[in-house]
Amino acid sequence: MSGTSTIPLSQSLSSSHFTTTMLLHSFILTLVLSLTTSISSPISSPPHSHFQHLNVEKAIIETKLKPLKQPNQHSQDKEQQQQQSQWKTRLFHRDNINLINPTTNNNNHKTRFNSRIKRDIKRVTFLLNRLSSLNKNTEQTTTATEASFGSAVLSGTESGSGEYFVRIGIGSPPIYQYMVIDSGSDIVWIQCQPCDQCYNQSDPIFNPATSASFIGVSCSSSVCNQLEDDAACRKGRCGYQVAYGDGSYTKGTLALETITVGRTVIQETAIGCGHWNEGMFVGAAGLLGLGGGPMSFVGQLGAQTDRVFGYCLTSRGTGSSGSLEFGRQAMPIGAMWVPLIHNPFYPSFYYVSLTGLAVGGIKVPISEETFQLTDLGTGGVVMDTGTAVTRLPTVAYNAFRDAFIGQTTNLPRASGVSIFDTCYDLNGFVTVRVPTVSFYFSGGQMLTFPARNFLIPADDVGTFCFAFAPSSSGVSIIGNIQQEGIQISVDGANGFVGFGPNVC
Repeated sequence: MSGTSTIPLSQSLSSSHFTTTMLLHSFILTLVLSLTTSISSPISSPPHSHFQHLNVEKAIIETKLKPLKQPNQHSQDKEQQQQQSQWKTRLFHRDNINLINPTTNNNNHKTRFNSRIKRDIKRVTFLLNRLSSLNKNTEQTTTATEASFGSAVLSGTESGSGEYFVRIGIGSPPIYQYMVIDSGSDIVWIQCQPCDQCYNQSDPIFNPATSASFIGVSCSSSVCNQLEDDAACRKGRCGYQVAYGDGSYTKGTLALETITVGRTVIQETAIGCGHWNEGMFVGAAGLLGLGGGPMSFVGQLGAQTDRVFGYCLTSRGTGSSGSLEFGRQAMPIGAMWVPLIHNPFYPSFYYVSLTGLAVGGIKVPISEETFQLTDLGTGGVVMDTGTAVTRLPTVAYNAFRDAFIGQTTNLPRASGVSIFDTCYDLNGFVTVRVPTVSFYFSGGQMLTFPARNFLIPADDVGTFCFAFAPSSSGVSIIGNIQQEGIQISVDGANGFVGFGPNVC
């Protein structure tokens, strides 16, 4: 054979020819590996590979937002109803919608990133404070006119105790409002007129006097008895108040009201009508609690939807869409199902059976007890849509981080940013090769995350950070950065959470 033809394995080679050929192959392999950072698109890793490629160039481009043009209120609400006639509806990424202040330039990624982390620190403080006191609830449900339905979720990085928003109708006729969705909260509430103290929101503040379905709840009502002990009676009406541990709070009266999600009308939903509100909820009209307690939206629907809901949190900067669904249709075939763990002391939170962590296919030496929920209700692993950055007990985080650093010695390091102590200077790279990061659950189930879910840009010039943080508490929290782009289903009736099989 001549030219550049491949030499058959059966062909006899002289010792020197063989040595020269092997050296040449070694040189070519080294050259190919060194050029991976100059390729303009991600490389598909071989099956079962314990490494993947992060598209650095694409991630940096996506930090530069292009806000969508906002329609007026009438056309927006009409479009909302038309698009939500099916189970899955068209969604809009919060980063591309200027919800808060159309005149404000929020296109600086570093500023938005720092603000997000500051809010996240407050959020985690709130959760840990909440988990230090008992939270007991009993069952209560209301009626849904349809068993399953879907609605739009908007990803948000500028507002509220949560990072994601849903647009739903309140009252009769429905007045559409942006609401924070929060899997760690149990109450549904909105700002209401008359407003003794309210923050700025993007939609007009809800006026109960214009709704034909608004019913105030009396202090003697069984619905009022579902509230915690801090509820009070105000002029014969059941009062409520919720503090979020960071100075944010809402206070007002409890009511029964019609909520429209998609094209489904849910009557007599217990909601808080907030007349005194303050805090980080600027932009959203209120909060849609999706927690496991009886006063959450999921809890009130109860048997009507079998306490099942599913969501896709759209990935940052992609311009793609996410979804929120209720009912059995939210349970996809082929998902990886892992057990939910019920904590009788804190029934609002969704605990999962995390048993270990892996980097590059190698299990990190961490005792399973680090993640276990105790008989006293302490420790454990909570999944939370309102927390951005996953928190791990310090001993687990240190081992996890060190394992990641040990397999990324090829990447140039950068100084730490905020709560992140492990960052890299990827300026000038197009793609980089990184080890896989995986979570193990009971039963041997393993969830491997996309690279963009654990190595995230802290600015728009190439600083990327390992998106986990330590916590001095024994509680672990799986945040929304790790959940983004993954189809997640919660089967509260049977006690399971599903991951995949589809991506958002």
